[in-house]
Amino acid sequence: MVIERLIQRHQLTFYLNVFNRFTDKPIGYLGNVSDGGLMLISQLPMLVDANFEFRLKLPDTDGCPQFIDLTARCMWCHEDVTPHYYDSGFILYQPPAEYAALITALQRYFSFQPLQASA
Repeated sequence: MVIERLIQRHQLTFYLNVFNRFTDKPIGYLGNVSDGGLMLISQLPMLVDANFEFRLKLPDTDGCPQFIDLTARCMWCHEDVTPHYYDSGFILYQPPAEYAALITALQRYFSFQPLQASA
């Protein structure tokens, strides 16, 4: 079944680690994000039609990581252009507000728009 993307994706130049929420072991890297999904780049293929529990660890200004926990379902998986890596597309179930804030921050960071002067 082919599902066409209706939501704009934002490519990430620098990858963020994605971890298993329960074991804290790294699974792969965040390849791109959208409001309702993400692409994971990993060294192992992901099981299609399976649910996963992810954790993103984002650096905070005080050096403590901020966690964003996500429940996702793998919709597709195929070999990446880089040998021995795989790309997998996931749909997110009820992503938290912190995930939407991450997307907004990434859009702002990668948009190269001039900063507004503060009053």
